Amino acid sequence: MVSDKRETILVVDDDPKITALLRRVLTADGYEVRTANDGASGLAAALDAAVDLVVLDVMLPGMSGWDICRRIRQTRSVPILMLTAKAHVEDKVKGLDSGADDYLVKPFALEEFTARIRALLRRGQATPPEPPKEWLTFADLRLNRLTRQVERNGRSISLTAKEFTLLACFMERPKQVLTRDFLMEHVWGYDYEGESNVLEVYVANLRHKLESAGETRLIHTVRGVGYVLREE
Repeated sequence: MVSDKRETILVVDDDPKITALLRRVLTADGYEVRTANDGASGLAAALDAAVDLVVLDVMLPGMSGWDICRRIRQTRSVPILMLTAKAHVEDKVKGLDSGADDYLVKPFALEEFTARIRALLRRGQATPPEPPKEWLTFADLRLNRLTRQVERNGRSISLTAKEFTLLACFMERPKQVLTRDFLMEHVWGYDYEGESNVLEVYVANLRHKLESAGETRLIHTVRGVGYVLREE
């Protein structure tokens, strides 16, 4: 099926055979195709507003597909199809939690691949992407993604870079129970090898700053699981 519009698809994969194959298939279907073979160039290309869909491998030189996906989601809602040999359920969950719209395991049938591309592009056309919200708000707490301001009930709160990232992670997913592993990966990275209680320390620091004027608790412990941002 040839697309009515010359949508631009970016393929990010370090295997030249894969990129060459997908370029031929997608070009034959009427798409403009760009390629990148490492994490840094893939991220830079994906942030170009001219790119309509990203096909993204996980294991890439310099930066993982999961990290690229999270970075893209900070500024763009472009459809992302993860294409990888990592077939475990936890890998799929990790990809989708990172912001991917779909996940296809290698080896794959080209007919299924092109069908998923068409479906993702239709979905994107049906729901025009919205720009990321500058302010995140929950209860009397506000966080500005661009200026990195944090306020509670009008009171300005000064946070370190990691505290800000952790709080933003909660505010992007209010009322959702976030596991310890999820928070460690999103804030410190999956390869973090520092103190094992670093998350608990940062949550305690956040609570102290958010409650220093006698406010109610917003970050609650879910024993044996993790934490949740909710009102009492």
